[in-house]
Amino acid sequence: MTLDELAIGKTGTIQAVRGEGALRLRLLDMGLIPKTKVKMIKVAPLGDPIEIFVKGCHLALRREEAEAVEVAPCRRDP
Repeated sequence: MTLDELAIGKTGTIQAVRGEGALRLRLLDMGLIPKTKVKMIKVAPLGDPIEIFVKGCHLALRREEAEAVEVAPCRRDP
């Protein structure tokens, strides 16, 4: 599944960051690297942007950016 499909309040582990060039580098620079836990905080009323919590920071991403991040849902949320 991709990051934009993660349910609000759920935690996932980043499996891969797809995309090319500047988009991929930007996501990696923000801390979205494989094996990192990420939590979906909220989604804007029209679905764009989304807010996530990763490595102690709240980040806002466009839905198209979140589609480039593959996550596996955690079996147990902390």
